[in-house]
Amino acid sequence: MAFLGPNGAGKTTTMRILTGFMPPTDGHVLLAGFDSFESPIEVKKRIGYLPENPPLYLELTVREYLIFVGRLKGISSAGLSQNLRRVLEKTGLEDMSHRLIGHLSRGYRQRVGLAQALLHDPPIVILDEPTIGLDPNQIIEIRGLIKSLAGSHTIILSTHILQEATALCERVIIIHQGHIVAVDTPDQLAARLQDSERLSVTVKNPPPDMIARLQAIQGVQQVFPGSSPTTFLIESPLGHDIRASLAQAVIDQGLELHELKSIALSLEDVFLQLTRQEDVQQPLQALESKSRPSGRA
Repeated sequence: MAFLGPNGAGKTTTMRILTGFMPPTDGHVLLAGFDSFESPIEVKKRIGYLPENPPLYLELTVREYLIFVGRLKGISSAGLSQNLRRVLEKTGLEDMSHRLIGHLSRGYRQRVGLAQALLHDPPIVILDEPTIGLDPNQIIEIRGLIKSLAGSHTIILSTHILQEATALCERVIIIHQGHIVAVDTPDQLAARLQDSERLSVTVKNPPPDMIARLQAIQGVQQVFPGSSPTTFLIESPLGHDIRASLAQAVIDQGLELHELKSIALSLEDVFLQLTRQEDVQQPLQALESKSRPSGRA
């Protein structure tokens, strides 16, 4: 589950409250059925946490550090040995286990941070900006690692990278000014906020009056220039599929149709719509009835 919001929306604060790092000023936090402040030890047994800056001791080797963390988590000696092998393999750190953490790249340090979060095999893993500061190759590797955790863990992932949320997460929570403005799958959020059908049409050698020609076709509401001189963006009433009639009209005008496709709202479009609202209660009320999470995140 992706946890999204603009800077200052309260993402990191919420994660710190979820993990028991700081108390809420009001309300309650339940994780795996336990209250975060009435039963903090029980909650911590069931969560793995990777903050934005991994809590690493650079003078220790990877193995020494993970053994230290395992003892802090109360893992028995026999269980620690087994868990250590599991997380080293899971995070691709077997060949780095005897290296000093201070000598590792940023990407491998992030893997060590993930390894400590997974060491006690928690059902819930909370990750705060896990790919921040990484190069493109490292981002791909860490995303793949996070994706592999699905099915055996519930992942709550804070990120500023909307493509990352789309690629990794099945559900999205968007917050703005401390309020939840949406909870749903990325596709359902886009479908709910889309107020018209959107099409992209590309033709060969369009005439100067191409926009006017497209505007005259029945069912077309608005036409805009596209990303190239031969591409045009078209809006039509929501729920009305005009692709067949549009294609036929273009061909009847003696033009060569190269491409015609539907365009859905992206998560970025959804995010901008919801976080540009001055009154955050308005989008919350509009989406609340349809966006309540059901069951596990």
